[in-house]
Amino acid sequence: MIRPDCSGRVALVTGSAKGVGRAFALALADAGADVAIHYRSSDAEAEATAEEARGRGVDAITVRADVTEPDSVDDAFETIESELGSVDILVNNVGNFAPDHWEDIDLDTWQLVMDTNLTGTMLCSKRALGPMREGGWGRIVNVGYASAERASVSPTNFPYFVAKTGVLMFTRMLAAETQDDGITVNAVSPYVVETSDAFPEDVPRGRWAKPDDLVTALLFFVDESTEYISGENVEIDGGWLPESV
Repeated sequence: MIRPDCSGRVALVTGSAKGVGRAFALALADAGADVAIHYRSSDAEAEATAEEARGRGVDAITVRADVTEPDSVDDAFETIESELGSVDILVNNVGNFAPDHWEDIDLDTWQLVMDTNLTGTMLCSKRALGPMREGGWGRIVNVGYASAERASVSPTNFPYFVAKTGVLMFTRMLAAETQDDGITVNAVSPYVVETSDAFPEDVPRGRWAKPDDLVTALLFFVDESTEYISGENVEIDGGWLPESV
């Protein structure tokens, strides 16, 4: 596994109290970054993750925010900037699911999936860009979904597929927009991770992806040596090839 040196960097991982986000935050702490552990309701888990990160010898704080609300995002970044410094590494990990058939999903659920996956990614990235541009360095890694590249969808969880396709488009737009700013923007796109509730029949290699499978790609994208790699999407899916419907 690549081991970047993130000493002196500040990282924010959204939704990092538990699950994949927690694995991302701890991996960045292992690499030497000070980390902000973001949560919305899992305060006890967030503090436990921050404490574990501190055990790696870095500074770590918890920050509560609704990533779908601009004022809440701004308040979170201001807290991080006052306690740790400007965010150098942003991992947009938050995103709700809607596993029901699309005709059974109400408008509020539809909007929540769109907002947490796509709007939250946009708002956090927009807030991080100013300081990154001023510093001439930044890494943004967005969490996508493995079917987005081929626009393969299903009637169930449909708003999630739509939102994650938007995340991939946003990733590539922002990569082009920041190509002269010392910033890279990339995506890590899993199929199903072991923290998920359901085990699909077509999961490859007889197992879920593990958080460490995603961490490997994350650490590659934040390394100094990958400064010329931007707008890319790494699918962490074990070779899964979905059928379009």
